[in-house]
Amino acid sequence: MIDAALLPLQRRLLTPPGQWLAARGVRADQITILGCAIGLAAAVAAALGLYGLALAGLALNRLADGLDGAVARVTGPTDRGAFLDIALDFVFYAAFPLGFVLADPGANAVPGAVLISSFVLSGTSFLAFAVVAAKRGMTAADYPTKGIHYLGGLTEGFETIAVFALFCLFPAEFPWLAYGFAAAAALTGVIRYAAGWRAFKP
Repeated sequence: MIDAALLPLQRRLLTPPGQWLAARGVRADQITILGCAIGLAAAVAAALGLYGLALAGLALNRLADGLDGAVARVTGPTDRGAFLDIALDFVFYAAFPLGFVLADPGANAVPGAVLISSFVLSGTSFLAFAVVAAKRGMTAADYPTKGIHYLGGLTEGFETIAVFALFCLFPAEFPWLAYGFAAAAALTGVIRYAAGWRAFKP
């Protein structure tokens, strides 16, 4: 919901380290893949009950998610980079709550399944809109430099990461946090489907 408002601040903070990394031959794709690996390790940490380590991995994953874009703006964006960026984000978004399910299946399995299902709803609406928007040559005014069309909603990157951090800080509250965020993500999906229905009418 507030990702677009945070973009200018993120770019100011990450442009200098992005330029430094690019000057030393680091490629954006390498950072994207490394960030995903760190995120998956954070999910494993959550599954083992190492919630502080999971929180640290979450922070590093998000840092990598910002740095890959900063490097790409220096070296030049690519279609492969845009594909990897969004695809591996969805891998991480599914894996991280799964770690909490595995940590305590009795308490967390059902709310975790509901949460991941809501991510499928919001994620498919997001990606389906992006595919048709690209076909029509549409651009997102709030995200002019993104590799694909970004359709906002109630639950975007900032809100998702904030809730993931709450999972780590208050793991016993995972069920209620998961149910609450699942409702918001599902509503986001419904709103996006409605937006597609209106935007792509014959």
